[in-house]
Amino acid sequence: MISLTDSQKIGMGLTGFGVFFLFFGMILFFDKALLAIGNILFVAGLSFVIGLERTFRFFFQKHKMKATSFFLGGVFVVLIGWPVVGMVLEIYGFFLLFRGFFPVVVGFIRRIPILGSLLNLPGISGVSLPIRMDTVTLSH
Repeated sequence: MISLTDSQKIGMGLTGFGVFFLFFGMILFFDKALLAIGNILFVAGLSFVIGLERTFRFFFQKHKMKATSFFLGGVFVVLIGWPVVGMVLEIYGFFLLFRGFFPVVVGFIRRIPILGSLLNLPGISGVSLPIRMDTVTLSH
């Protein structure tokens, strides 16, 4: 079992609420207030989980500046009132920022009993099969 500090527990809660508000905001036809709250909670939660300095270093690495620009630009566009355009920018930026973590997530999901069997279904296994944990490099 992983032990978390109190600030990491708060960060997990904030991040979870942020994802919930983002999802709920998209379900309710891109409600800009819910999306703005979700963005703020997500970024604040991430800062609590990994720390302020590590969050800053993660977002502002030289090779991630394009992804950070899209992600934070999307957050800004949502905050000024264009939720659909902002979410498209954010999703693209999020994909670029966290693409190194996707193989780790797929490997983790494969170890969960029910979800792991879903990844082995014929249509899905072809997409998720090339992602193997022993070939993953996280230094992009």
